Amino acid sequence: MNDVVIRPLRFTADVDAMRAFLETLGLQARIESERGGWTVLLAGRGAVSLHDAATSDTGGRPGQTRLTFEAEDIDELKSTLENAGYDDVTIFDEAFGRVLSVAGPDGTKLWIDERSKDLYGYRELDTRPDERLSVTPRLTVSDQPAWERLLDVLGVDQKVYFAAGDEPAVRLELTTSEDLDGVVRRVGAHATRTDDGLEIVDPDGETVVVHG
Repeated sequence: MNDVVIRPLRFTADVDAMRAFLETLGLQARIESERGGWTVLLAGRGAVSLHDAATSDTGGRPGQTRLTFEAEDIDELKSTLENAGYDDVTIFDEAFGRVLSVAGPDGTKLWIDERSKDLYGYRELDTRPDERLSVTPRLTVSDQPAWERLLDVLGVDQKVYFAAGDEPAVRLELTTSEDLDGVVRRVGAHATRTDDGLEIVDPDGETVVVHG
């Protein structure tokens, strides 16, 4: 089975500060660039990647989050998507490895990174992610059934929250089985309790939600 996980990409003005923030919430860094400016942090399920906005060649703005994925075998995934009727599926090479792109719902272009075994220029860290924690982003979409079908085709088993809207957007959200009091003790005054769990302002000034 091709294991595909959601790995939101956050463009940030301060990679180190965002990394420290996410580690406080329970994620742990798995891979980092030796030159800085890029890291991937794992939860028990899913991951978050951080990219220095100042060096982005795709116009990423500080605080912007994009929906990306990570897969074990993107050649297999390309066939799966094409057999399901998705067109414009392309595989190409980037400096950090191979990437699949596909035209998703709402005119969104999605990227799925293949898990790279070549760590040239990168460091792999000893990571023991918090198994209580999952990455569960909130997607603002205009066609929720189409997005649900795509996630089903990809075989993603992470929970995703949906909101209705004409402009596609992604908000970083997490879900944990840990008592939220423990999260509050770690993040302190930055956390606000709501009916959905905790709202926490991150170093980029964006709201991150942690569901209980």
